[in-house]
This record gives sequence, C-alpha cells and structure tokens, in this order.
Amino acid sequence: MVFVSESLLSLAVTVSLLALRANASPFLGISNSSRPEIDVVGPSTMGGVVCLPNFFPMQDFDPMSPKSVDSYSLPQYDESGYIGPSKDIDPDVLALVNNMTLQEKIGQMSVSHVYNFVGCDGQINRTSLEYAFNVLKLGFIFGSPSDAYWRWGFNSPQRFANFSNTIQQIALSSGSKIPVMYGIDSIRGANYVKGATAFPTPLSTAATFNPIHAYNTGKIGAKDTRAAGQQWIYGPGSDLNVNKMWSRNFESYGEDPYLNGQMVYHNVKGLQGNYKKDRSRVAATFKHFIAYSATYNGKDQEPRYVPMNYLLEYHVPPFKKAIEAGAATGMESYGSLNGQDVVSSKNILKNLIRDELEFYGPLSTDSNENFSQFTKHRTAFNASDATIQMFNNTSIDIQLMYDASQFILLTPQLVQSGKVSQSRIDQSVSRILQLKKDIGLFESPYSDPSLIDTVGSLQDVELARDAARESIILLKNENNILPLSPNEKVLYVGYSFNSTRYITGGWNVHAYGPNDYEGDAIYAGYGDTILLGVEKITGQDANWITGYTIDGVRVDGYETIVREARKADKVVFCFGQNAKIQALGNVNTLKMAHDQYDIAKRLAEETTTPIVLLLTQNQPFSLGELSTLADGIINANLPGVYGGLPIAEALFGVFSPSGRQSYTYPKYDYQSMTTYFTPIWNEYAPEFAFGQGFGYNNITYSNITVSSETLSASNPLTVSITATNNGKLPQMEPALMFTTQTIRRGYSPEKYRLRAFDKKLIAPGASYTFTFNLTAQEMMFYNIDLEKVLEEGPVDITINAFNKNAKVKSIYMNGN
Repeated sequence: MVFVSESLLSLAVTVSLLALRANASPFLGISNSSRPEIDVVGPSTMGGVVCLPNFFPMQDFDPMSPKSVDSYSLPQYDESGYIGPSKDIDPDVLALVNNMTLQEKIGQMSVSHVYNFVGCDGQINRTSLEYAFNVLKLGFIFGSPSDAYWRWGFNSPQRFANFSNTIQQIALSSGSKIPVMYGIDSIRGANYVKGATAFPTPLSTAATFNPIHAYNTGKIGAKDTRAAGQQWIYGPGSDLNVNKMWSRNFESYGEDPYLNGQMVYHNVKGLQGNYKKDRSRVAATFKHFIAYSATYNGKDQEPRYVPMNYLLEYHVPPFKKAIEAGAATGMESYGSLNGQDVVSSKNILKNLIRDELEFYGPLSTDSNENFSQFTKHRTAFNASDATIQMFNNTSIDIQLMYDASQFILLTPQLVQSGKVSQSRIDQSVSRILQLKKDIGLFESPYSDPSLIDTVGSLQDVELARDAARESIILLKNENNILPLSPNEKVLYVGYSFNSTRYITGGWNVHAYGPNDYEGDAIYAGYGDTILLGVEKITGQDANWITGYTIDGVRVDGYETIVREARKADKVVFCFGQNAKIQALGNVNTLKMAHDQYDIAKRLAEETTTPIVLLLTQNQPFSLGELSTLADGIINANLPGVYGGLPIAEALFGVFSPSGRQSYTYPKYDYQSMTTYFTPIWNEYAPEFAFGQGFGYNNITYSNITVSSETLSASNPLTVSITATNNGKLPQMEPALMFTTQTIRRGYSPEKYRLRAFDKKLIAPGASYTFTFNLTAQEMMFYNIDLEKVLEEGPVDITINAFNKNAKVKSIYMNGN
C-alpha cells in the first residue's frame, strides 16, 4: 500500500499504519513473501565450519560482481520546485506516534553501527539483531559490513542487498515492526559497494565550476546505494575548507560560500530528486552543522572560534542552499564552537537551524557526539546529564552512535521522571517516521533488485570521467612543456602513478581506503590508474620508477631517478597522499616529505630535463622551490577510481584542462587558514589563488560591459563579457565574476568575493558571451550586531581574478 500526504487520509491508510503495532497486517505481510531473493556465493567452508577469512590480516574478496550493463534507463519523476521535508506531519504518521510505547519511540530515535550485528563469518548475527528490534526497538542502522573487519572486504551490490534485506526482514517481523532505515557514507558515489562508480571527491567536483557534476554524483550515488539496500546518505559535506590542514578537506566543495552552496544544492537535488516517489533516490544529509572545518590548529574535531557575524556571512550559506534544495536530514558537527558544545547548543541547533533557516527535517548527531559531552569534553556529569542537555537545549532528533543501547535504555527514565518532556520525544519521532514514509519504507522496505545490474554501468563511468576531466587544473606551463607527445621519452616517478586507491582518497572501500594487503586488487577491475591511461594513449609501456612511497619516503629505485631522468625528454613527478581521514589524517605541517622533495629538487639542479609536477592529494602540501623549478604543474586533487585516464588525457592534450582552484593553495603553513576573501588590506600571497587555472588554448576576453554604471537596491546590473578561443582545441571555459567593494565604511571590504560563475564549451576560433546579474542585495553583509546591512561605495567587478586574462570594470553602489 502506498501512503499519500493529503490532509484527510482514508480510513484504510490510517488503519494500515496503526496496524504496524499488530502482528496481523496486510501491509506487513510483505516482510516474508515480498523480500527479494538474491543469490549470493560463499564463503567457503572446511568441514562445514566457516568463520575467519582465509588470510586473517585481509578480508576475503567478494567473488560476485554486478553485470554493469552498458546503459540503462530509469523512470522519470518531476524534480522541479521544492521537494523536501514539510513543517506539517501527516495525520497517519501522528496517529502511529500516538499509538507507540515510550520504549518504541526512543528506539526509533536511535542508530547503531552494523558491526554490532555481523558475525565473523560475514553473516547476520540474528541473535543480536533480534535483541535490537525486540528489546531496544532500534530504528536505524548505519555503516558498511566491510568496516566491521569480518569476512568480506568489499561487498557486491548483490551481497550488500541480501544483507540489508535480511536486516529489514527481521525488523518487520520483530518488536514494533516498523521498517528500519539504513544510513551510510556515500560521499561521491556508493563508495562502499563493489563496482559502484566513485566520482571525484567533492573538492575536485567544485574545481569543475560546473554543478551538473555534483548532480550526477548524487544521482548515480543514490541509485547504487539504493541498489545495495540503503536509503540514507550522510552527505553532502557543506563545510567550508577554510583550514587547508584539515584532514576532511576533500569531503567539501571548497572554501567559497557561493561555490560551495551551488554544488551542495545540486548534489542534494541529485541525491534526492523526487525522493517521495522515486525509489532510486535517497535521503540526503547536510553536514556538519556548523563551522566544523574551522579548527584553529587544523586538527580534526578540535575547537573552533568563529564570530557570529562571520559564521552567518560565510559558513551558513551552503547549509541554507542545502535546505532550499530540500535536504531531508541534517547532521550537527563534532566538538565545540566558541567554547560551547555544538550538540547542546540552543543558539545553533534550535534558534539558527530551525527558526532562522527553517529546516523541518530530522536532525542527527554525529557519531557518539551526545555522550562525548561526558566522555571527552567534560561538559556533562554523565550520560543522563548529557542527554538532558541535548534534548532540552536543541532540536536533535536522531542519536547516531556506534552502539545506541545505553541511550535507548536510559532515556525512558528521563522522560518518566519529567527531566525530558514527552512532547519533545513525540516531536522527534514524528519527524523520523515522516522521513521513513517519505523515502518509501512503508511502501517498499526492501531493495530493488532491478537496480543491481546498473551498478558500474559504462554510462555512469563516462559521467565520472567527464567530471574528472573538468576538475583537472593546469597551474603552470612554462615554454608549453605540456601537453606531452606520445613520441617523447617520458619518465614517471611516484607511487600514485600506478594506484587507484591513492587517486581516490578516503571513504573508498573502507573509511580509510583499501589496506596494503588489498591494494588495487580489491577493485576487481572497476577503476583505472594514471599508468593504464598513459599506456592506452601512447600504446607503449610507461617508463615508471616508484622512487618513494605514498608518504614520500625513499624506496628501491630512488637512486636511479636522476640517471634515468638524463635519458628522458621530460619527467613527471607524481605527488600523492594516503587515504586517511578524520583524526588519523591529521598533519602537523604542510611540508612535503624530505625524500620526495629532495629528489625533485636534485633532478632540477643536476639535469636539464624539464619537470612536470602532478598533484593528487587531499591537503595541499607546500611545493617550496619546486613551484619555481618545475616547468609544469597540474593539480588533479582526488579524481576518483576512474580518474587515471582523464589525467593521462590532460597530460597528452586529448583535451584542454578547464579546472580552477576551489580553494587557496598555501605557500607556507601560516597561510593554511588564509582565504581569498581576506580583508582587502591583508596579505594574500599563496602558492595558487582561489579560481586560478587555465587551459592549453589562448582564451582572450573582451572588456566588461554593464547595463548601468550605478548599482542600487532598485537598480540591479547585467554584466557581460565575451571569451574567444584562439587555440586549436575545444575549450570548456569557466568565467568567474568577483566583486570588490573598494571602500566600505566601518568594515574592511573583502579582497574579492565570488558572485557568479558559468562554464561553456567554446570551439576553436569561436566566441561566447557570458552574462551575469548583480544585485545590491548580494553586496549586503552581516555587521557585528548580526544585522544584514548595505554600505555605499565604489565596486570593482572582476572576471577571472588571479588569472592573466582577468578583466576589471568599476561601478558605484548606492547605499539605498
């Protein structure tokens, strides 16, 4: 039965929801008869006994793979307009809430990691799962079995779906019989599903300055995630990359509020579409609310100190765009902001997110963050005190924990004693059950087997490669050292040249990527490397020396690099990075490893062979003298499992690069928190600026024309500029429009502020006119009293700031 959201539901619909409390329900009859039957293989047994993997340090490879059809089509639904959580709860959902016990309500608010329910054989531990549903009344499960480190290292969609469906079947036949919702970190595709297409990271996607790639990442990631039986994704990351030492930079869309917001908006649209009808979509989660990235020392989960006007001006806009896009859920951030734990902040998690931003969907904690108040932050006496503060100060609905049993068992006592109100619980449970209804769990609780064959489809792979192509940033090209020629003798140096996992980064097979035992073999051919891409283009074996580890420490072949470089026409140094995330990805400096840096410098000084630096990293490590000594520099960030061929194509000029820096690339450690929108009088001398980048073509721009020389609240402007491709290759060309209010009374103007961007394909010899709108409202800013104000003054409009072909037009803005 499909539930509808009319204000007056039929009696049959209401009865069906209420029947979830009973054993006999035609709705719940599907729990056994309608569960899809998906054949899975293994594991092998010995004497009928199976438990540990064949080789204990390494989980077994799943022998199954999806068919990965070349192409497919899915039913289309209207995605226009706002499709997201409503302020009003449907009457049938309210009726169900009113008919639930307190224990059932607390259970619905709780999430436990799947590792609690996986045996060492990789199968469901039915005893623990039945306890979770019968006793704890658990409402959510999250995480991948591959991160439980039991049998299987990377689950095929078949195995994952079978696993998820078994959990759902037990949930529907146990306890409250309310469908369980399954959450997972699919940040750039279904990165926990074997064969699924992993797109470039959000940071790389932002470098495309083309939001279609954020949309495609969401749409394909949702489809592959839903194929495996999950309905809830923890993304998009909406944090600003304001501290470049932060280990989670790659999970967000750059340092600029506008760029970040546009990408977040389209990613939510891609993930969700019309998620209330389309069962190939998921519920998105904007995270981490708020200012999580702004740690003063760059370490993960450390304290942040951000003035409230600065918070509203820069950090809030991407989250606002996620809410405008209809994001179904949100997640608060780890740690403290301005000395107060975010997880217990009324100002942040009630006043700001609910009253100001008008978010109506369920709000989740990050992992274990409620109990961190007493286990880590020392802001609560015990678990009960932490939970009281969280409920009474905030609007958090979902308790995300590795094991939620303690929370589930203690919270009813807090309600019964009056320390937490029943109405507060009911409000959260209503939002949660509305979400489950909206995502289709009461209608279609199991995975759709028909989606499995589409996982890893060639049409998805090509979308990922297109995103990677547009994300690659050419930053230096002295004497036209690039593109390379297939006829040249090129020496490639570096571990990342022949690695899928290290051009993909974290949240990839496991949270921290494949381990050293698994290597690239775990992908089973679903992916490529730069080496494979080079050999495909040249038709020859690549001349490659590992030279140093992924961490930049010398290994066999290191001492031969200079000798081999003398024989080569050009040398490409590949600088990569391991896939560690969160606290394990913390760094103390942005300086590169000595061995890696020294060999490149030595080659520059001891040979005349031209040098190209190829960067595939999360944190932007300082290049030092190498930025001067190198003839060419390409920043590919982390382009994903299918990023190897696009990088090779960029090196050999199959296409002209069109990526632009989505963050400021610092020159020294002290610049790690410098953003391009720093005050106009402040130093801004990074290695590479925000928005910097160019292609192989000579693109010239006309002068800027404006519809008026004066900007005011009642007189918006139209800004136009024409780009001409004087080169020999087609050029995807992004035009970025910045403003600089050169005088602003009382508050120092920003050096620049991105207001709009667009990207178009321009054929050789052709031109395209970019047109942008600019309003005075965009120039308003938050003052120290948290008022949004407008100050008159002269304004420079700059197209393509920080690039050689930048153009500037001066206008005047009135203050009314």
